[in-house]
Formats: sequence, C-alpha cells, structure tokens
Amino acid sequence: MSTGTPRNAPVRLTIASTLAMLVLLLSSTLALAAQPPVKSPADDNDYRFIELDNGLRAILVSDSDADKAAASMNVAVGSGDDPAGREGLAHFLEHMLFLGTEKYPEPGEYQQFIKSHGGSHNAYTAFQDTNYFFDVEAPYLEPALDRFAEQFAAPLFTAELVDRERNAVHSEFSSKQKEDGRRFYSVKKAASNPEHAFNQFAVGNLSTLENTDENPLRPDLIQFWKDRYSANLMTLAVYGPQPLDALEQMVQSRFGAIENRQLEAKTHPAAFYQDDKLPGKVTADAIKDVRRLTLSFPIPSQEDNYHTKPASYIANLLGHEGPGSLFDVLKRAGLVESLSAGVGMDTGEGAMLDISMSLTPEGLRRQDDILPLVFAYIDKIRSNGITEQRFREMQQLARIDFRFREQGEPVHEAMALASQLQHYPAEDILSAPWLLERYAPEQYQTILDHLTPDNLMAFVLAPEPALKNPEQTRWYGAEWQWEALDPENLTRSSLPELAAQLKLPQPNPFVPEELAMVAGSTMEQPTLLGSQDGLEIWFARDTRFDTPKANVFISLRTPAARVSARSSVLTQLLVDAVNTNLNAWAYSARLAGLDYSIYPHLRGITVRVGGYSDKLHTLINRILMQVAEPDLTQQRFDIARQNLVDSLKNKAKNPPVEQTSEFIQTALIEGAWSTDDKLSASQQVTLDELKSFSKALLSEVDPVMLAHGNLSRAYALNLAQQIRAIVLDDSSFADVDRSRVRQLPPDETQVSLDVNHPDTGYTLYMQGDNTGFDERARFRLLAQIISSPFYENIRTTRQLGYIVYATPFEILETPALGFVIQSPGASPEQIDQAVRQFSADFEAQLASLDEAGLNREKQAVISKLLERDRQLGDISSRYWREIDRNATDFDSREQLANAVKGVSRQALLETFRKAVLDREQALRVVTGEDGLNADSALTHLMARPPVPAT
Repeated sequence: MSTGTPRNAPVRLTIASTLAMLVLLLSSTLALAAQPPVKSPADDNDYRFIELDNGLRAILVSDSDADKAAASMNVAVGSGDDPAGREGLAHFLEHMLFLGTEKYPEPGEYQQFIKSHGGSHNAYTAFQDTNYFFDVEAPYLEPALDRFAEQFAAPLFTAELVDRERNAVHSEFSSKQKEDGRRFYSVKKAASNPEHAFNQFAVGNLSTLENTDENPLRPDLIQFWKDRYSANLMTLAVYGPQPLDALEQMVQSRFGAIENRQLEAKTHPAAFYQDDKLPGKVTADAIKDVRRLTLSFPIPSQEDNYHTKPASYIANLLGHEGPGSLFDVLKRAGLVESLSAGVGMDTGEGAMLDISMSLTPEGLRRQDDILPLVFAYIDKIRSNGITEQRFREMQQLARIDFRFREQGEPVHEAMALASQLQHYPAEDILSAPWLLERYAPEQYQTILDHLTPDNLMAFVLAPEPALKNPEQTRWYGAEWQWEALDPENLTRSSLPELAAQLKLPQPNPFVPEELAMVAGSTMEQPTLLGSQDGLEIWFARDTRFDTPKANVFISLRTPAARVSARSSVLTQLLVDAVNTNLNAWAYSARLAGLDYSIYPHLRGITVRVGGYSDKLHTLINRILMQVAEPDLTQQRFDIARQNLVDSLKNKAKNPPVEQTSEFIQTALIEGAWSTDDKLSASQQVTLDELKSFSKALLSEVDPVMLAHGNLSRAYALNLAQQIRAIVLDDSSFADVDRSRVRQLPPDETQVSLDVNHPDTGYTLYMQGDNTGFDERARFRLLAQIISSPFYENIRTTRQLGYIVYATPFEILETPALGFVIQSPGASPEQIDQAVRQFSADFEAQLASLDEAGLNREKQAVISKLLERDRQLGDISSRYWREIDRNATDFDSREQLANAVKGVSRQALLETFRKAVLDREQALRVVTGEDGLNADSALTHLMARPPVPAT
C-alpha cells in the first residue's frame, strides 16, 4: 500500500517545486542524450561522452586499474587544408604547438614534464586530421592535461622558434629523400587530379615555409591557426584511473578555454583522378630492389556505411589467401609475394579501394598478365561471392572478436577514440570497427560496380623500369610516367590455366565454437612440468582477462643454425618454405582469431601460435608437421633466395642511422653475421644444400616450450607429446648457449661507413661494464634523465637534425647509452663537437639534480618497467623472454626496478663521467666519410671477449 498522496487529492505545485521538476526533467534529457557508448562485455572501463559549451566533444575513459593515463586531441584539419604556396603549413603548425604557451612559455617544458613522469608524447598530420597525444604516470594526468590544453587555447608561436622549427621540418623532409615509400607517395600525389588537395606537397620544407622579410612565415602561421583551428572541430579522448566525474572536471575546466570559431571542416568534392586519366598505369622508379603493384579504384565514400561495411565485405574476398584465392593462385605461379585489399583514403566525399601486391621479378615482367586475373576474380565475386552464409560467418567472427576484445595501451586507446569520435556517433565509437548489422547485397554490388577496367589507376614501383621521357616529382625527384590502359586488354586473359584455378573461399573451419574458460585460478608464474626427453615444458594457466585465448611458444634451439653465415641463410630459407607451405591452409585460422609466426633467430627457430584456445591444437599440429618435413621446391627456393639477396642489398640503401645501428649490433652480438657475409652465402646456396640442411637441422636440438593462457596442465603435456612425436623423434639433445655481447676496447672506437645518402648519420654507443642489475639500472636512469635535454639541445636549439634521440641502447641485458643523430647539413665532426659540448655542459646539470628530482626520474623509469600488463600476449611475451634468458624466477623487471631505486647521485655521476665524458668503452659510427675502416673495425670488434656477467 502506498503512503504517498491520496488518490484524487488536489496537487499544488509551488514555483520552487516547478523549477525543481524542470531541472530534473532537463537533467534526465541530458542523461538520455549522452548515453555511454556500447562496449564489449570484456571491457570493465567506464565511459562518458560530453560536449563542452565551446562545441568540443570528448570521450572520457575511467580504468580504475590503470597505472598510465593518456590523452589525444584530434583536430579535423590536415595537410589537405594547406593554402596554395604554403604547402606543409598544417604540419608545421603541429610542430609549433609544442613549443610554448602563455601559461608555459618555455619551449621544452611540456616534453620535460611528460618525460620526467614516465611518459611520452607525439603528433602526426594526416590529410584531413592532425592528432596530438601523450601518456604519463596516472597521478600526473591533471597537470599534464593543463599543459596539453594550453597548446590549443593559447600557443605563443614565438618568433625566434618559427625559423628554428622550419629547419626541423626541412630536416624531416630531407631524411626521407631516399625512402621509396615517401617517394612513391609523391608519385601518387603527382598522378592525382590537380584540383584535389591530395595533389599538393604535404610535408613542407625551407622553400614552401619560406621566412623572409618579403614573405614572413609567422603571420601566415597565426592566420592559418585562426582560420582552421576551432573547438568545434576538435575531438578529445582522456583515459585514466580517476572517476568519470573527476575526469570531466579536468576537461571542462581546461579545454573549455579553447575558442569556438564556428568553423566547418574542409570538404574535397573533386575526383581523385581526372576522367581522361582512367584507366591508366603509373610506373615509378624505386631506389631499392622492391617491386609493387597497386590497383586503385575510386569508389563512393564509405563513412556512412559503417553499420554494414560493404567495402570490407568485398575486400575480405579480394584479399583472401586461402586455396584458390587470387593471392594463392598468383603466389603458386611465382608471380606475387603478398597481397592485401582494403579502403585507402576516404575523405567523406570519395574513397579508394586498393589492391596492393608485392611482385616477384617474374611477376614484374608479367604484370600485364596479372591484371586480367584480378578482373576474372572480381567477376567471380560478382557472380557467386555475395551470399548470406558468407556474411553470417563474417558477422559471427566480428562479434566474437568484439566480445573478447582486449584493451590496448592507454595512449593507443585514446588516439583511436579521439579519431573515431570525428567519424562515428558517440554511442558507436567503441563498437564501430566490429559492426556488421545486416546483410546488404545491394551495397556490395555498388562497390563491385566501381571495380571495373575503365575505373582503374594502376601504380607500379620497380627498380630501373626503363621509363621513356619520365616526369619527376617536384620535391623528391622521383621519376615516373603515366600511360593509358586499354579496358579490353584488362579482361583478355593470357593465362587461362591460372584463371581456371580461381575459387571463392570455403566456409571457415576455424570459427571458434568452445569459448568457455578452463577451470582453475590464474597461476602467479609459469611452472616447469618436466624435461622429458630433453624438452623443457613450461606451463601457466591464466584466465585473468576472462578471454578464452592462449599463447604457445616452441623454440627449437640447434647448434646447426649458428655455425656460419651460410647456416644462418639456410635457416631463413627453410623458415620461408615452411611459411609459404602453410599460408593458404592457415589463412582461415588467422581470420578466425588464431595467429602464428615461425621465425629464425640466433639459436634456431621459434614457432609461436596464439588466439582462441578452442582450435589452437589443430593449427599447431599442422605447423609442426611442416617444420618436420617441409616441401621444398625449386621455384620457391629461387624466389626466396632472390628476396633474401634483394633485402640484404637494400640494407645499403637504408637511412644512415639505421646503418650505423646495424653495424653496432653486427659487430657486438655473438652469432650475428655481417650483411656482406650473408649476401655472399645467399648467392651461393643451392636447393640440394637446403634439403640436406633441413634434415640435419634438428638432429641436435635444445627444445623448450611455453603454454600460457586458457589451457589446462593436461593440454600442455599432450602438446609436448605431439612436439616430441612429430619434430623430435630422431633428435639427440645438446645445450645451445645464449649469445652474448662483445666488450668494447677501453678507449673510444671510431668507425666510418660509406653510405649513399645526403644526410649524415651519427650513433655514439657507450657500453656498461657488466650485465648486472646495478649497472643496467644506472644506464637506464641516466638515459631517462639525459634524453629530454639532449633532444632539446641538439634538435631544437642547435637544429642539427630531425632524427635526434638519446636512448638506453641495451642489447641482451648489456647496458649502454646511445646518442643518435641524422643531420641534413652537419658533418660527423660538427655533430661530435656538438655532442661533446652538450655532454660537458650537462655534467653540471646532473650534479645539481636534487633528491626530489632524482626520485622523480627514478619513478619514471620504474613505472615503465612495472607497467601493468593489459593483454594476455604481453604476459606471454614477458614469460618467454625470461625463459630465453634462463631467468626462471620471472622477476627480472622487479629486480631491475629495485636496483633503480638504489642508484645514488654519486654513482650516476661516475657512470656519466666514465661513459659519456671519457668515452671508455664507446663506439662511434658515422656516415659521410670514406668508410675505409669499417671492415677492419668489424674484424677487430668481432674478436673481442664478451661483457662480464657481473
């Protein structure tokens, strides 16, 4: 019985009660309007969408267990907004926003704050978006947000920094001059419609960002910021352990200060390609030995179709790799090495569906034969590929993946959410990538209607393609030419025997059916179940993420893999054969949430299989059978050997700092062979030699296995029995020691490499005395403290280059500090002089570091070491690394964190003086000189003894 107002009694409302009711109704309306997004059942986070008074939209994520916090701001402004004659201005603005605000005027203050509290920050400029992001130790989210918000509300655009930072942008441009990816992209831009903003240069350089009295840059920069940046074009994601109310208060009080200029995002209605250029083929000259074919079809924008994803449905069929697929037929014919399909750029006005292939040399020669096969497969999809059964399978897999979705790092989650909030309603931003709500054959047909011979732009990237009267891209000097294609020739197959092999995918046998969790609690660490017949069996049941997944690692360590450069090459070729033989059969497993990799390393071969545990054993069994008895053919051997030769030759064309780093690792890691040695071996080995090697490889073996995740002890033991029966039946067992790092001579060793690149590369590697935790802790802490000042001094103040960083250069637990610089203008001597001057000046800064500052930097290192595992794979990989290094107490990171706590300022100073100032046990590798001593230095260093263990 109710005790409320009697039935039929008169109701009198006061003004106050009426207002209260209106407030209540208004609050209810707002609550309904701001429903939290639909999330995965496996997601324990809390979410809230808010829109500030200035029009800025934000998604807040409260993860009560997070030890890292993060934020990302996505601005609907990108390189497509650049004014004519000021190409690269959006990118330049991205750089400038980091360099001081009214509240925090020091240009390096933001970076130093983030770095000193265990975080990182960066940004990128895309065609229609610019994304800024950072992560930081969770307790420091609020002061980090305070600095972050000021960059958008009150940037200074300090005059003297404008000219300095345009040099940094130019250095970034210069560093990519010899990179095929950037050059090929410039060709695609040059071939596009001049009326579309995609056609223009996006990076910027000293020419487009001219700063003279006649053409000053700063006024244009400020005007661009005012004309393009507005709160209503911004979407923000903030991720932290704080409650949603606290996160909302942080955002409201800071980001509300950003001005709403009530701007609209720029649209791009022009066609990507001019009508008279389709169908056509663009051929571009590559620097490296790479061969790529990309087929681009303009299609309608797919942004509004995220509920049904018709382009994904078609791309799933085009990019399938199962038996009879386009890729499978082309690969078995020796024409392609990889194939992928998907939507490329989508501007909201139009999009591109791209089919990209990596070609073999034979495939490059027969590229004109490949195109009709592509259209034959498209016709097969058009005729028989649109079925509800196929849709239901895709839908089921998408729903399973969303149901058991694992969280990524906070900064990656924030970046994705901020970006997705630009394109999806708030309630769908978590689920949008997985949504497949209904079977939509009419939409699939619309996509297919655009995949026609008369709507194709084909791009070919190849070394020395013998172009006739080529054009050159303006800023990268990449040679290219366009030619018309005959639509009739694109459908006239010259390879009918291959066309007859094309088949659409069969139903996927790997769709998981049993998704229950195994009984038993999560084990604190792996346990050794035994070492029967020489096989170490490690097992850890882990159900903490409530996801029915597992990871299995099997390492077949063998002395045969490390005997010589030749055996190293043969191991790589054997692994290639195994992967090739498995690919078509196992592709369905990948689609169904199972993943695997088979890779060579210094001690042999490792097989890693992970994903839904239901059918894991089926995939593992098939992989082991291939490892035991690989099918080795002359065709595949020839292709794989050529690929290896090409990749080894291409190393000489890598960016300078990549080559200096590679030299250091080759010289110092036991069992690592030089590029020249491996190149010579790869050019000499034969198929018969590979067949003999495959039989001998596992004659002596030191095997170890880890089974981790949603598995039982009995499952792990049964799996071990399979390994012994299939792979180890005829093996004898031997210990295969782990590689160590060679100790440098007492004084600085100088090496010069001959590298064909306009930039100068510089890497200074300063090695510790031993591999003990105390020494490792000192170098980790030193790198933490020095990295931000080093970057600020060398890159921002001295403007020596875009690629500048100081890093803990630890290899196989051997501590070291690395200074890395790539400069477009300075010589090796000038760079080294700047590094020496910085080092000398930094000594006083380090000596004056107070106890509070030292403890803050220690905590930053410790927070990174002990960062919470967020996915099952993170834990599996950590356990596997510990097993590999025989650290089977599984507490290496805790020991290192404790050692960091114990580092004194005096010990840190001594390490700095010895390693950085005096350069005891240092290796300086540079480019831009004659390179005459590289071979002799390599020989000398490879004869050195290993770094002591303690």
